[in-house]
Amino acid sequence: MIGLISATAAGAAARDRLAAAWPDRTRVYEGPVGEAVRSAFAECEQLVCFLATGATVRLLAPLLSDKAADPGVVCVDEGGRFAVSLVGGHGGGANELAREVGGLLGAEPVVTTATDAVGLAGLDTLGLPCEGAVAAVSRALLDGEPVALDVESTWPLPPLPVSPRGSYTIRLTDRDVEPGEREVLLRPPSLVVGVGASKGAPVAEVLGLIEETLREAGLSPRSVAELATVDAKSKEPGILGAAERLGVPVVTYSAEELAAVEVPNPSAAPLAAVGTPSVAEAAALLGGGELLVPKRKSDAAPAMATCAVVRRAGRGRLAVVGLGPGARDLLTPRATAELRRASVLVGLDQYVDQIRDLLRPGTRVLESGLGAEEERARTAVEQARLGHAVALIGSGDAGVYAMASPALAEASDDIEVIGVPGVTAALAAAAILGAPLGHDHVSISLSDLHTPWEVIERRVRAAAEADLVVTFYNPRSRGRDWQLPHALGILAEHRAPTTPVGVVRNASRPDGSSRVTTLTGLDPASVDMMTVVTVGNTATRTVAGRMVTPRGYRWQNGPGEQPEETR
Repeated sequence: MIGLISATAAGAAARDRLAAAWPDRTRVYEGPVGEAVRSAFAECEQLVCFLATGATVRLLAPLLSDKAADPGVVCVDEGGRFAVSLVGGHGGGANELAREVGGLLGAEPVVTTATDAVGLAGLDTLGLPCEGAVAAVSRALLDGEPVALDVESTWPLPPLPVSPRGSYTIRLTDRDVEPGEREVLLRPPSLVVGVGASKGAPVAEVLGLIEETLREAGLSPRSVAELATVDAKSKEPGILGAAERLGVPVVTYSAEELAAVEVPNPSAAPLAAVGTPSVAEAAALLGGGELLVPKRKSDAAPAMATCAVVRRAGRGRLAVVGLGPGARDLLTPRATAELRRASVLVGLDQYVDQIRDLLRPGTRVLESGLGAEEERARTAVEQARLGHAVALIGSGDAGVYAMASPALAEASDDIEVIGVPGVTAALAAAAILGAPLGHDHVSISLSDLHTPWEVIERRVRAAAEADLVVTFYNPRSRGRDWQLPHALGILAEHRAPTTPVGVVRNASRPDGSSRVTTLTGLDPASVDMMTVVTVGNTATRTVAGRMVTPRGYRWQNGPGEQPEETR
């Protein structure tokens, strides 16, 4: 919950805007400001104070105790010009909250955390438990000193400006080791503990067995991702209690699923009790991985708990990101977040240039020229299979005439795939033209490099006969100058010569241009590969210079009537 505190009418107005936008996330604290701050600090995970920073600092000072536990605090000035991350930038999430508040209120987010200010991923913001010399290693990264990355367990990390060798080290490990003086340990959630338990097994026995097993195997409990067991034990208090103490979820499988897993130590006892010859080993192994600790029993007499430990390799991550039509303000926040998360970026060189300034230091860029789509797709998948966090970029929406199809054709279920939608050229052009896509519509590429012209022509004829609005991608190039006139001729067989046609080049970009003409008035020679051409259907009209396709075939001024064309 986010506590909201204000002292003036202007602050209360901004406060109420935030409360209205986030009704489920916020709570307004009325009354004397000092009392409101103290109450919100004790009850909320984050605070937004519509107060002067000096006043906020004085009110907060007696309340602060531990940056890992204190709420994150954002301060918004009286004029609503700035949203200042004041306390708990990383641990309390104040840096991100300042950006969110700023975006909502039109205020400039002010983030002074050193790593955030220069675009570095903070070691305590990677989503992994970390321990050791976080401040010293972060300072070394900021100062450009060589910091080595020692990866003992593969995991998809965000970009870090690391070197092959260095006097400082970031070590990714699930082993139970102590960090060195100039070292940070990152704990990947790579360990799965399979657990079996008799009915009524005490929490202390289950938890004690797990902790002792991990300790003797030299494994860190901070790398335990989950406890796994059979469905029949999903409500067993001892297992649930142990999971709660460890701060991990309980994952359950059916007896049939577990019985199909080959294990080194099957037993008749669980087979008779729950229908599978193995619970602990099978549950740990079901998702794949290396069996580090075979089944072992607790020391109690009689033993009421068993466990086994498996290490799972981190799955690589492939984000297929649509960059939109080119304008920076049409690049979605989700796309920006994925670009900053990726340690490897794969893309067409001209698209990489569009967003290079958004990449974090340490991002490895693999770029290539036109015509290498399949090679880029294979490269992106290969990098993800090596355990990296990869972003594969395309213009518009990456799933529309772009990189998602070839990439997903290469990808199997051994990597995680995330699709990030983008604003397509057709949508960007439509917004400029007016509302040409107000009814059913279709996009057709006129490039016959990948599709035989016979197939393209059949699709154009089908769209013409179905009276669909048509947006043509890749309409004309130097080597393909006859396809667009031919396609327009097919549409002309079913539509009037005065049918509106919109032509948009470089939609949303500074050098963009647009015009509305007609089916017979369009000169194909004025069109190139940077252009999209939108041809209206029989109901599309030009109204005040804009293309408009009604949502229905009846215009509002009466059945069977059509509005006079206004130019």
